[in-house]
Amino acid sequence: MAKAKKLPSGSWRCLAYDYTDQNGKRHYESFTAPTRKEAELLAAEFSANKGNAKRPENMTIYEIIDKYIQLKQGVLSPTTVRTYKSARRTHFKDLGDISIRDISNTSIQAWISGLSIRLEPKTVRNTYGLLVAALNMFRPDFRVKVQLPQKKASQFYTPSDQDIEKLLAQIEGTDLEIAVLLAAFGTLRRGEICALTDQDVLKRAIRINKSYVRDENNNWIIKEPKNFSSNRTVELPDFVMDKIRPIRGPLVNLHPDALSEQFRRAVKKSGLPKFRFHDLRHYSASIMHAIGVPDQYIMQRGGWASDHVMKSVYRNVIDAEAARQNKKILDHFNNMQHEMQHKKGKVL
Repeated sequence: MAKAKKLPSGSWRCLAYDYTDQNGKRHYESFTAPTRKEAELLAAEFSANKGNAKRPENMTIYEIIDKYIQLKQGVLSPTTVRTYKSARRTHFKDLGDISIRDISNTSIQAWISGLSIRLEPKTVRNTYGLLVAALNMFRPDFRVKVQLPQKKASQFYTPSDQDIEKLLAQIEGTDLEIAVLLAAFGTLRRGEICALTDQDVLKRAIRINKSYVRDENNNWIIKEPKNFSSNRTVELPDFVMDKIRPIRGPLVNLHPDALSEQFRRAVKKSGLPKFRFHDLRHYSASIMHAIGVPDQYIMQRGGWASDHVMKSVYRNVIDAEAARQNKKILDHFNNMQHEMQHKKGKVL
């Protein structure tokens, strides 16, 4: 197998033998990619399918996205593969048939503007990310420079302590109660909760090393978490451990979709403001932040891959809590000043 060499640009190039001309000169096809493995794989595919293989510069946007997903399928989560394939089917109609040789920043900008009319900014950015990743693999010399839609601040309701108490009173003694306890006080995700069994229960904690995710065919499967930080052990309050220790088998006999539906009905029946099961993680993060837990420990407990990821998702929650704390500080100092003025007036 041909070996790739690193270029000054940082990309990797691998040569694959093509043919020998009438003068005895050997001709090679060159394949460039961001990593050595990808460049060597492209060259190997060319050698294996020589005569039928299509040169990268002659491929369309549709074709490089298909090839990118195929090459990355072994390292991407099933949910990511499903999302990429869905985006390829629905969001590339105005760009997919263009050859990457003819692609331009103007055509990409027009495509983004069209997507922005009908899609949320986050979806546009994620779809754009797929395009850029595929172009980096098959046309690494092309620099994409466009303007993306402005991000929108998430407007989700974060439940309070009183909301959680009211909800738990409504669902006491059910599988949903266990799920809410694990999410609100353990910062667990829906898929992680549904995958837990009694084998994951330790003396004072639970071990998280798997999760329910959707595969590319939209079926629920149990898989290892998508990042290393999601493999973790979470200590829980005694009253939560007392609830889960007697359970044998799955801790929650619900699939993720059923869990969300039961949760929606319970919130409505409790008369609480509408919020999602995932917002229990918002609640947990905001409480930890409010009581002064350092970000690195919040990140570890919640299984976030990095401080940046945690803050990008929960910044609005943390900022809201910071605003409340700032108000307490200002109210305290204002009250102190009023008392000082009151005392000063008495002296005069």
